Formats: sequence, C-alpha cells, structure tokens
Amino acid sequence: MDKVAEAVSDGAEFLHRRSGSQEMREGDSVPLAWIDGAPATLKAAVAQAAHLLDIATAPVFAHLGADVDGAREAVLLAEQVGGVLDHAASGALIADLDPVRESGAMLTTPLEAAIRADVVLLVGRYDDVEWLSRPARPYGEDVPRAVLRLGAAEAGEGADLLAFLATLRAAVKGRLAMEPLAAALLQAKFGVALWSAADLEPLAIEAIHGLVRDLNETTRFSTLSAPAPDYGLGVEQVCAWMTGFPLRTGFVRGAPAHDPWRYDARRLVASGETDCLIWVSAFDGGAPPPADTAIALTSGAATAHVRFAVARPGVDSDAILYDAGVGTFVARRAAAASSAPTVAAILRAIRQTLGGPPC
Repeated sequence: MDKVAEAVSDGAEFLHRRSGSQEMREGDSVPLAWIDGAPATLKAAVAQAAHLLDIATAPVFAHLGADVDGAREAVLLAEQVGGVLDHAASGALIADLDPVRESGAMLTTPLEAAIRADVVLLVGRYDDVEWLSRPARPYGEDVPRAVLRLGAAEAGEGADLLAFLATLRAAVKGRLAMEPLAAALLQAKFGVALWSAADLEPLAIEAIHGLVRDLNETTRFSTLSAPAPDYGLGVEQVCAWMTGFPLRTGFVRGAPAHDPWRYDARRLVASGETDCLIWVSAFDGGAPPPADTAIALTSGAATAHVRFAVARPGVDSDAILYDAGVGTFVARRAAAASSAPTVAAILRAIRQTLGGPPC
C-alpha cells in the first residue's frame, strides 16, 4: 500500500473509532473531493492537499468551524507545517478574553442566568435570549425579571457608550447622584450583564466588567457574552490546552506563539503574506472561503484548488462540541450519518501523508 493510501486508511480507522458509523470512503456516485473544480478521489485529493502544504512557506488555517476532533487535528497539522490558526470569531473571542486575563471577571453560563438572573442588563445587541420573558428564581422562588436595555438609543455608541458606562459606574459607587438605572442594578439579587463582543469595542467590554466588579461590592452580579459562531469558544479551548495559548496562534518559528495582530487570518490574506490558505467550515451557515483558497473543508458549496465535502458535526457524524448553554463540552450523536468524512479524518490523512506522528 502506498503512502497516501496508508494515510487515508489510517484516517478511516480514526473516524471509525470516533463515530462508530462512518468510514473514509467514496460516496455512492456522489463526489466528496474536487481538484481545481473536477471531481477527484479522496486519495488523490489528500495527496494534492499534502503537496500544497509541503511546498507552502506560510500556511494559514482559517475560519476553523470544527468540532473538538477537527480542531485538534488542525492544531497538529499547523504545528507540523509551521502554520497559523485563526477562527472566524477570534476578534470577538479576544475582545472577551483580554479583560479576563488583565483583571479577572465574574462569569456565568446561559443556564444559570436563565434560572437566577432577576435583573438583566443588555448592552448592545444580544439575540435569541428566549428566557428573558420568563420569571427568575434567584433564591428558589419565582420573582419578576427586570430587563434593562442599554442600546444605542439609550447610551449611544463608541465614545458615548464609554462615557455613559463611566457615569453609571460613578453612580453605583455613590460618587454621583443615584440614577434610576444604577438603583435598579443595585437592587439585584443575582444580576447578569449580557452583550455580544462582535458588536462592542474592547474598551466597552472592559468597562462592563468594571461596572460588575463595582456592583459585587454590595450585591451579586455576573457577566455573560453571546456565544461565538461556529463553536468558536470550543475551538479556542482546544487550541489553549494543546498550545498554552488562545486563538491567533502560530507555529511560524517552530514553537507556538500568540499574536492577535500578526496572526490575524484576514490581514494575512489581504496583505498576501500567506501562500496557502486552508479553510475549515463544517457547520451550516459558515462563510464561503475567499478567492484563491488552496484547501477547503466545507459542508456547503465552495471554490478552492482542493476541496473536500465534510460531515457536519452532530448532524452527519458523531461529535464532541462546546455547549454554551452549560459551559462545557458535550457528546452529540449524528442525526443521520452520511458518507462524508469528518474534518478530523481529512486533516489526519493529510498530516500522515506528510509524515506526521500518529497522534
């Protein structure tokens, strides 16, 4: 058996162990891989993808919409080829992470907020919060939930929002006349501030954390940011436990290094600094890859020099995914297993074709 066939076979064994129902095999008359737009076998596509990575000098693994196994294999392959790792939601993830690592934070989960939060401060946009209309149970009995919206109409945006939050903090601390909003926040038995990091600048997020610290001097208050799309927080945690760093981490010099500006995939593509873009988007609704993408692993239509049709985690294949509702990883059974290989199986086959270690 040649090297590529061995890698594909090994990838099949890995996939079978993880899902128990799928194999790395060609679809029943349905192509699963393409080279320059023409249907190809998985074996040929894996070989071509490995060749592109072998000759690349600055590969970038972007979007990274994947489950735990897919993210893990992306880290291993990036390490092997000296690549960069960046998720589509890294900007928002870093904006949320910076205040935590600078000064700490009070954090909660959507499940706890839905049960306990009798006062909710909405800053900016926070979609799909269906539990806001239900009563809260901060101490075991139902109480009305007060929802205080702090949007552009009330507080403005940019510098205006920062000034409003600073004034609110001063009122909470008793340094200014007590405003109705400050009084309502101080009356919380278990308050939660909600926001979407994709819509706020980092300084505003830092100011919210400062406000919550001030509130905790007299009451209980916590924070909750909107979940990143494409399971970004799960991918970030995989990157952190494997490299010691969050996303926007690269292996350019061999060892992992974290740099939010230098390893920004959008910047690297726009500046032409990367010569091999690897786009991973296994979930429904993921953005299509940009022009001249070298390798794409997607669940939907895409254009790339080498493209693989991959299984959707938890839909077409069993998967371990980060559940933002409970704040941890959960196992998801495939709703209807398909013949498409997983992101992990493809990346592992490529890595082993290049001569990588088995794990």
